[in-house]
Amino acid sequence: MFIASLLVTLAVQIQASLVVFTPPILAPVAQGDVGVSAASVGLIIALIYLSSVPSALFSGLLIGRLGAIRVSQLCVLCASLGIVLMSTGDVFLIVLGALVVGLGYGAVTPSSSTVLADQAPMNMRSLVFSIKQTGVPIGGALAGALVPFLMYYFGWKETAIIIGLTGVFVILFAQAIQKTVDRQSLNAPSEIQSFRLLEPLRLVFSHRGLRELALSSFAFSGMQMSLGSYLVVMLTEQAQLTVSMAGSALSIAMIAGAIARLFWALLADYGFSPRSVLGFLGLLMGVSAGAICLVHPTYPIILIYVFSFFFGASAVGWNGIYIAEVARIAPPGWAGAATGASLAMTYSGVVLLPTFFWLIHLLTESYVWGFLALGTFTIWRGLLFFNKTE
Repeated sequence: MFIASLLVTLAVQIQASLVVFTPPILAPVAQGDVGVSAASVGLIIALIYLSSVPSALFSGLLIGRLGAIRVSQLCVLCASLGIVLMSTGDVFLIVLGALVVGLGYGAVTPSSSTVLADQAPMNMRSLVFSIKQTGVPIGGALAGALVPFLMYYFGWKETAIIIGLTGVFVILFAQAIQKTVDRQSLNAPSEIQSFRLLEPLRLVFSHRGLRELALSSFAFSGMQMSLGSYLVVMLTEQAQLTVSMAGSALSIAMIAGAIARLFWALLADYGFSPRSVLGFLGLLMGVSAGAICLVHPTYPIILIYVFSFFFGASAVGWNGIYIAEVARIAPPGWAGAATGASLAMTYSGVVLLPTFFWLIHLLTESYVWGFLALGTFTIWRGLLFFNKTE
C-alpha cells in the first residue's frame, strides 16, 4: 500500500504542477487571442499562488472530513477545471481559472503529507517526501516538452483542454486506493475534524519548531521564485548573455534542484539531521545569490553555469526535507493541517518576496540588490537551524 500511495501522490503532484507550468508556455501564442501582453502571465501565476494560501491553510479541515486521497482528487479536479476555463481566452474566465487552479494547488501537498506521514518508513521520510516533491520539476519538464508539441498540432486552446483532461486519468488512478487509505485515516484518532478554521495557524505559531520551519520556508520559497523569475533577465542584461545561454543557466539550475532534492534527502535520512541540512541550504542559497551578482560581460560562462547549478541545488532542492520535517514534528493526527498552515507561509513568500525584489529593482535599477537582500534573509534563516529546538 505504501508504494501505491507514493505513486498516487506523485501523480497528483505532477498533474498539478503540469497545470501551473502550462500558462507561461501558452502565453506567447495566446496573447493575440486574449488581447493582453504575454508578460501579464506573471499576474496569472501570482493569482494561482495567492489563492493557494487560504487553500493550504484550510486544507486540514477538508482532509479530516473527507480523507486525504479524496481531497487529492478534488485538487486535481480544480486544477483541471481551472486550466479549461483559461482555454476560453476570456480575460475574466482566465483570472477565475487561475484562482480555481490555486484552490487545488494549495491543498495538494497537505493531503499527500497526511498519506505519507502515516506510511513512510521512519528512516526514509525525507527521501520519500523528496521523491514525491520531484513531481514539481517533473511537471515543469513535461509542460516544457508536451505543451509546445500540442500547440503546434492543435492550437493553444485545445492544448489547455488536453492538459485539463489529464486530470481525469489521475483521479481514476487515485480511486484505486481511495477507500482503503481514507478509511484508515478517517478512523484514526484525530483532532482535525473539530478544529476552528484558524487552529492550524495557531498550532504552527505556538510550536517553536513548526514556526521556525514556516518562517524559513517563507524566505526559501521567495528565493526560489525570484531565481526562476529574474535569473534569465539579469544574465541577459548584466552579463549580456543571449537569451538562449541565459535560459540554459536557468535549466541547469532547475535540473540541479530536481536532482539535489533526492541528494539532500539522503543526507537528511542517513548522514545529518534534517535541521542541519536545511540550515546549510539556507546558507548555500544566500552565498549562491551573492555569487551570481558578480557576473559581468567578461565572466567565464562555465563559472556562470557552476554558480547557477549550486543556486538551483539549494534554492530549488529544500522542499522535500522541509515538508517531511513538518510532518515529523507535528502533533499526532495534525500532519496535514500543520503542513497546510506552513505552506500558507510558503506560498506567501512566493507572492510577496518576488514583489519586494521587483520594488528594489524599481528603486535601484539593479538586480544585484534584490538578490543580496533575499540572500541575506535566507542566510539568517539558515543560521537559526543550527540552534537546537523541536
